[in-house]
Amino acid sequence: MSSELDEVAKSLFNGQLPNIWRKLAPATLKSLGGWMEHFLQRFDQYSRWVSEGEPAVMWLSGLHIPESYLTALVQATCRKNGWPLDKSTLYTTVTQYEKPEDVKERSHAGCFVSGLYLEGASWDVEASCLRRPRPKVLVEELPILKVIPIEAHRLKLQHTFQTPVYTTSQRRNAMGVGLTFEADLATREHISHWVLQGVCLTLNAD
Repeated sequence: MSSELDEVAKSLFNGQLPNIWRKLAPATLKSLGGWMEHFLQRFDQYSRWVSEGEPAVMWLSGLHIPESYLTALVQATCRKNGWPLDKSTLYTTVTQYEKPEDVKERSHAGCFVSGLYLEGASWDVEASCLRRPRPKVLVEELPILKVIPIEAHRLKLQHTFQTPVYTTSQRRNAMGVGLTFEADLATREHISHWVLQGVCLTLNAD
């Protein structure tokens, strides 16, 4: 048996994700059991995408490189509307949809995404803005987020915290790897409050 197969066998015996598998999958901190469940959900999303077309709500964590999907979304919109690519960007807004099942059809402009987890704050559904975290609640799932490509000069944001979205709770390394994009979350507090709180979004609740 080769050293690679030996390493796989030891990892499986200990309930850990083998390194050779980790290289071929999206970044994760999950144990083997959690990773297998995540893998089956990713497989299901890809299968439905092939057979039924693009999902009404895209589960970003189920994509190998989520930022590539968002880049393609901007490129397709620029091509459709004749916008210059280098002067276009993304704008996000949190919807009232709690679950993907609540969304009945795809967005005509942009897309809906799910599977985002808010750290360091909570989301006020009624007021549609950030609020201070609930007692003893460190992480909570964000409602469905709508991502909209837009020309940069048309985007005028006020009372908005540009929240970094990371792949895992490790956030990013010194090279900046791990940052997927920035989401625009409405706030009634000064932006500095959320910066000091270290508020962010992650694609995995590890």
